[in-house]
Amino acid sequence: MTTEIPDGNASLEDRILGGLDAEQREVASTLTGPLCVLAGAGTGKTRAITHRIAYGVHSGVYSPQRLLAVTFTARAAAEMRSRLRDLGVGNVQARTFHAAALRQLQFFWPQAVGGSLPNLLDHKAPMIAEAARRLRLSTDRASIRDLASEIEWAKVSMLTPANYLENAQDRGNPGGFDLTAVSRVFQAYEDVKTDRNVIDFEDVLLITVGILQEDPKVAATVREQYRHFVVDEYQDVSPLQQRLLDLWLGGRDELCVVGDASQTIYSFTGASPKHLLGFKARYPNANVVKLIRDYRSTPQVVQLANDLLAGRRSGGPVADAAWAAPLKLVAQREAGPLPQFTECSDDEAEAATVAQKIRSLLDAGVPASEIAVLFRTNGQSEAYEQALASAGIGYQLRGGERFFARKEVRDAILQLRAATRAAAESAPQPLGQLVRDIVASLGYTDSAPHSGGALRERWESLAALVALADELVLNRGPEFSLADFVNELQERSLAQHAPTVQGVTLASLHAAKGLEWDAVFLVGLSEGLMPISFADSPEAVDEERRLLYVGITRAREHLALSWSTARTPGGRANRKPSRFLDGLRPDSVAGSSARSKGPAPRRKAAVPASCRVCGSMLSTGAERKVGRCSQCPPTYEEQTFTALREWRKDAARSADVPAFVVFTDATLTAIAEARPSSLEELARLAGVGPSKLEKYGEAVLAVLLESSTH
Repeated sequence: MTTEIPDGNASLEDRILGGLDAEQREVASTLTGPLCVLAGAGTGKTRAITHRIAYGVHSGVYSPQRLLAVTFTARAAAEMRSRLRDLGVGNVQARTFHAAALRQLQFFWPQAVGGSLPNLLDHKAPMIAEAARRLRLSTDRASIRDLASEIEWAKVSMLTPANYLENAQDRGNPGGFDLTAVSRVFQAYEDVKTDRNVIDFEDVLLITVGILQEDPKVAATVREQYRHFVVDEYQDVSPLQQRLLDLWLGGRDELCVVGDASQTIYSFTGASPKHLLGFKARYPNANVVKLIRDYRSTPQVVQLANDLLAGRRSGGPVADAAWAAPLKLVAQREAGPLPQFTECSDDEAEAATVAQKIRSLLDAGVPASEIAVLFRTNGQSEAYEQALASAGIGYQLRGGERFFARKEVRDAILQLRAATRAAAESAPQPLGQLVRDIVASLGYTDSAPHSGGALRERWESLAALVALADELVLNRGPEFSLADFVNELQERSLAQHAPTVQGVTLASLHAAKGLEWDAVFLVGLSEGLMPISFADSPEAVDEERRLLYVGITRAREHLALSWSTARTPGGRANRKPSRFLDGLRPDSVAGSSARSKGPAPRRKAAVPASCRVCGSMLSTGAERKVGRCSQCPPTYEEQTFTALREWRKDAARSADVPAFVVFTDATLTAIAEARPSSLEELARLAGVGPSKLEKYGEAVLAVLLESSTH
């Protein structure tokens, strides 16, 4: 229901609710009872729920200390806290499930269990490797990663080593092991943790659930502390998280959930939209509000997203959830350019084409930080890193070194902290200018350096801090001080809530969830990559479609979709565009392809290559191309490699193409190390296809011969 606010609060209502649309306003003014918000991409869900919290606190319906807002990432929690501070309710708790549970566990452990809380395990890999060794199982990095993912899935599904086997019959062979072996590794992993007196992130939730179930006093204390709950991204709740939420609620219904079944992309981690889709059945008196006005994207982008979802089987797995069918977005922005569809001859050509289009956008005034290249797997990033570097375009790889771990950022925070006392004692100075003056000694200037590389990266990090200072003054007011700024940076560092860095973003589709850019390039959209080859059931293919939907809806204005017909230059053109593009790309018909009738065929897994120097497993395409892991030193002669690089530079300049289009660094390294003496030997190297052999083969052999005579 909509809570009535006492007379005399009209100005409060105007201030908090005035800028919301009708549906957002309904969300923000419905303060009690169960509420389900079905919010499509770009419809302002975070705005709606933060204004709801602020309205409830300012009107006296909520006590800020007794409301808990739960999100799925530390970044999202930090963003929510920042918005709540801007609305004058900075003392409301916004945390991830794990952070909230860990806080409770640290508080209640001494009285509920006794002693000190075990240390928290940062990474499972070492413990799983030891568990496998105890069982005399042979593993590598890839299999350990897969086993870790499987154990995480089992634990958030509330399975134990004892009942894992009977509940995991459809899980395939995680890490290449049969399920009996996986269950033994699972048990051994738990034994190793006990021996080392450590717990993992899933244990934090499991132990908290156990204490709340077994100790009525603890449960009563928690329920007295928290009276109202808000859960964002509710479509991604796991059974374990739902159980914890139920225990927090204790049978009450003061719960607001927000989600979109069409953005469920984490089922492999145990997430399920069934809780969102079954909310109305569980709470028959719940209010359901749909947010469908898309303020993010142009009508052209929105139409493409809607058309893609039209091919879905349903909104999710709940049969009686007709009310939760896929949301059809309604664009609110003015018209923009049509999405572009581009077919390329091979992966290198696709990367070069994308780099050229990005250069055109940059020249037209689109900031680099507002451009993203999104791909299905992290292994696809290498070609785009090389293409952008060759084009002189800065980029940041999402998932690489964390912003607050960078040396220049740590140095800047130290200098800002050291300057707070002097700033408090001196004449007032605008925060933006003060920050600029302080970080100038670290290399910041008002204009970006013309060179690339490390110098440009340092400048971009410092420029991001300066821009954040300007933004916070704008949002918090001119009284926002240097000390406030340092405290904000400290909190953001703990939450890994990084400011925007200038540079094109390279990211996987999964990592792009929750983000948005002016221009988005969706690359590698061919069968086997989208949907991925191991999507071997209708449900898995449907999730791949949702993943592409998430990618499309990241774009505000410019959207480009591309694929290649061959992996390598001169290779066989046997790739087909993704079935999801049937009926969307020009001259195609929905459902016309035989590929759309079933799941993607399962590809036979390739046998992993090993390093020819040390024998360890090769984990990247570049390592496999060279035949040597990154830890082992190169075996080529420096003069040979230098000669090949100089030749490549001249060949690229003469053909007016980026250097990597001639040969990538990995292929050049392979040539320098193998030193082929004939065209036949050269053709055996990865990255040297028939076309390149014909174009450059004789010249490469000549360079190798000449370098051997000096």
